[in-house]
Amino acid sequence: MSIVDTFKSRIQGMTSVVFTTHVIPDADGIGSEISLCMALRSMGIKAVCVNDEPLPLRYRYMDPDHVVLGSNEFEPNVFGPVDLWIVVDTNTVDRVCPILQPIIRKNNNVLFIDHHPAPHLEGQAGHCVDTTAAATGQLVGHIIQSLGIPFNRKLALPLYTAIIIDTSSFRYPSVSAATHHLVGDLMATGIAPGEAYNGIYGAKKIEHMHLLGTILSTAQATKNGDIAWIHLSKNLIKRFESDVEDTHAFINHLLILDNIKVACMFRDDGDALKVSLRSSGEWDVGLLARHLGGGGHSHSAATVIMKKEGDSVDDLIHKTVEKMEKILPTLKA
Repeated sequence: MSIVDTFKSRIQGMTSVVFTTHVIPDADGIGSEISLCMALRSMGIKAVCVNDEPLPLRYRYMDPDHVVLGSNEFEPNVFGPVDLWIVVDTNTVDRVCPILQPIIRKNNNVLFIDHHPAPHLEGQAGHCVDTTAAATGQLVGHIIQSLGIPFNRKLALPLYTAIIIDTSSFRYPSVSAATHHLVGDLMATGIAPGEAYNGIYGAKKIEHMHLLGTILSTAQATKNGDIAWIHLSKNLIKRFESDVEDTHAFINHLLILDNIKVACMFRDDGDALKVSLRSSGEWDVGLLARHLGGGGHSHSAATVIMKKEGDSVDDLIHKTVEKMEKILPTLKA
């Protein structure tokens, strides 16, 4: 059964749907849930989005109808019985808001819409997972089109934002002709190319530039230039009055380096070291991440390294880079 047919069958007879996405949501998760929520509302289905926190200020331009609530604002009894939970941009309940996890599991009727690898769902019918899609927003856009709902600016802008941000402005190898065909349909509603980009990236404070400059000035690389990395600490984010969401794109600046195969960003979260990995797609960082206990796409992946008492962050970083150097020759996509 196709993803479109799966979605249609799952919402058949549903009168109330609640959307959510992963914690610390990004533009792809937020844009996807907002657009699909509004599409289902236009079909007469009661729908709302519930995330860990209320929508961050930078994303509010995508939600003119205020369909996104924080978990502390959501009152299930007031909303009525929930027929279906739809989780976008992740494929496990473990990654959604901790407050919502027991509610979703008790409901026992959940649909995942995602473009990340989901080996634990292989062989299971009833979910919409396509790892060839450039973004979850691309999947959602095709689903909305299949429902016969015409795009308008309200539906299109969140999806356009989701796609442009999750593809790093269309630079990743997962971008296809289908991606651009959908983007053309979204832009036909009157969206200007700079509208979404400036909505996300055009509202930074000067401290953001200072943080970026500080981080890039400390970038390091292996002797042959195959692997380059930056290190970001909580104290540095606090010092420059920024937040974690502001730093997600920092790693992409490393991809312009000559001979680069893998770009890394190590973020010290206190008890753990979050490792983000990027490549042009020629070298499979998803497989690299799996070797390190994580996962992801061939061009974008991540893992988490738990710190033990006495661990030095610098030592952990260099040990991890050494592991990657040994693994890298086996990973050409």
